[in-house]
Amino acid sequence: MYKRRMVAFNMLRGLAAILLALAVAAIFIFLASDEPFEALKQLLIAPLVNFRGETAAFNVQSLYQILALMIPTMFAGLGVCVMFSADMFNLGGEGAVMAGGFVAALVGIYWPMPAGVHPVVAVLVGALIGGLVTLIPALLRVKVGASEMVSSLMFNYVAMYIIMHYLNNVFADRSKGSTQTFPFFATAKIPQLVTGGSRLTYGFLIALLVVVITTLFMYRTRWGYQIRMIGINSNFAKYSGMSVASTLILAQFIGGFLSGMGGAIEVLGRYNTFLWKELPGYGWTGITIAILARNNPAFVPFAAFFLAYLDRGCQLMSTHSDVPSEMIAIIQASIFLFFAAEQFLSGARQKLVVKNAKDELAAMEAGTMQEGK
Repeated sequence: MYKRRMVAFNMLRGLAAILLALAVAAIFIFLASDEPFEALKQLLIAPLVNFRGETAAFNVQSLYQILALMIPTMFAGLGVCVMFSADMFNLGGEGAVMAGGFVAALVGIYWPMPAGVHPVVAVLVGALIGGLVTLIPALLRVKVGASEMVSSLMFNYVAMYIIMHYLNNVFADRSKGSTQTFPFFATAKIPQLVTGGSRLTYGFLIALLVVVITTLFMYRTRWGYQIRMIGINSNFAKYSGMSVASTLILAQFIGGFLSGMGGAIEVLGRYNTFLWKELPGYGWTGITIAILARNNPAFVPFAAFFLAYLDRGCQLMSTHSDVPSEMIAIIQASIFLFFAAEQFLSGARQKLVVKNAKDELAAMEAGTMQEGK
């Protein structure tokens, strides 16, 4: 009973945080816009509804674009779920996404292979590089006690500037007007799932498959159990005979591996050349997704859809009204704030704990009275 009540409470708490975040966004929209109701319509309704004059129709192409936006953020969110489940706040997913995409692009350009094999090899190599990006802060934490939050945050920019150095000075296509690599081999491209320019690729199906695999790994294997147990109580895990250091390193590598895979699939599916000149932002979004999903991989697709929906809505809002698309950053920050605040609805949680304790005492007293009779 208590477990069901807490699950229901956490769901209601999450819904309240989302609604409050949207309310904060609405306040900013009303303060900044001359047409706030049009802006809100574009933000909340237009991502799935196409308005033409007095008529409205379901917008299938916009739905495809939302699903396409989910692909890299689902991978990043899964990676963060695994890393955070071990109670290590590794923020290196952003650098892992960029590094994985860059290395996968190089494999797609310079390693000719047969179709079918080429994207698989490129994605796996990119994922391995992504794992190395998050592995370094984990090793620093385990070996010398350095804060993984600080070291991973800084290492994101180290990875970015290393990539930019090689992109500008070694791998750039000088015949182009902007800094980018040579085009990928056609065999390296991840094919489109639907037509119409939505950029929805088979990477979406791969992401859903990885969600299932990650969920099974975290809740049906001893390695996943060890990761979660260390996150709950590392001292208990240590005295139970678990190898805390190696499990922490494994969790951080897996998180970077998943993030790097997302970057690789995004680059090979959405683009023809590598042209990221700054951190793409998917890793930061992945943190918000993991918070919304409460580090449960099974909930990552729903959280990713919600944020992709808002992202699409902000794009439409900036196009059809006077509110900039950066509003998505305000919404994400508000969600993060309310979810991370320990005191948010703490009174309701305390009342729930007290009510459960009273119910258990009443049940014990009733049982004792029946035994006395």
